Amino acid sequence: MCPPRFFTVDYAINPWMDPERPVDTDRAMAQWTALRDLYLSLGHTVDVVEPQPGLPDMVFAANSATVLDGRVLGARFRARQRAAEAEHFRRWFVENGYRDVTMPRRINEAEGDFAWTGSLLLAGTGFRTDREAHAEAQETLGAAVVSLRLVDPRYYHLDTALFVLTEATETVPASVVYYPDAFSAGSRRVLERLFPGAVLAEEADAACFGCNGVSDGRNVVLPVEATGLAERLAAEGYVPHFVDISELRKAGGGPKCCTMEIRK
Repeated sequence: MCPPRFFTVDYAINPWMDPERPVDTDRAMAQWTALRDLYLSLGHTVDVVEPQPGLPDMVFAANSATVLDGRVLGARFRARQRAAEAEHFRRWFVENGYRDVTMPRRINEAEGDFAWTGSLLLAGTGFRTDREAHAEAQETLGAAVVSLRLVDPRYYHLDTALFVLTEATETVPASVVYYPDAFSAGSRRVLERLFPGAVLAEEADAACFGCNGVSDGRNVVLPVEATGLAERLAAEGYVPHFVDISELRKAGGGPKCCTMEIRK
């Protein structure tokens, strides 16, 4: 994670961003701190990358690397305003002992568009990550990739429209949450085939970034407004935990955007 010490909205690179709308950096910091503290209370380890002046979106750490079995595939951002973030995160991995670090040649916004299911890497395209970056991720990470096309600009990253509830094991298939209308017709059919028991998010869930959740297989972190989705997940045996991400959402981010999951 990366604290939003320099958080602001000075430019618009997604439909959620409006530079004319006031932003409260202190409130963003408080919301981020509450999210970090929730992870710690649930027994997780949180590594912190230092934010840099002039890079207000560094808080969205999920966009900066994909880590699987200790292999790190860095990011290459589409928007010039975020381009410098990639090097700061690359340096963090090198300085913290990661030796297998690859920087992509194609546009690749990391866990913003890559979701590991335990057996497959779901890969989004349509707005940010290049379709060709999916093959690059497969070669670098050694994971079979399934490409999914996003069609609604409000859900410009895969992680705004889908998250993994439980990773697959040898005996149990993966489970996911997703918002069908964010995907092309063909991608919806792929998701239906892969995850027939998926929890389908409704429009209200997606609009508050409910599909930008984070799950450890039991505990699910959701925006406080995602009450309908929380009820359905509780009925499936999961334990929802709410966080306020209203300030961070002004830049198009939620719990998952703030969270890079490191799989060693």
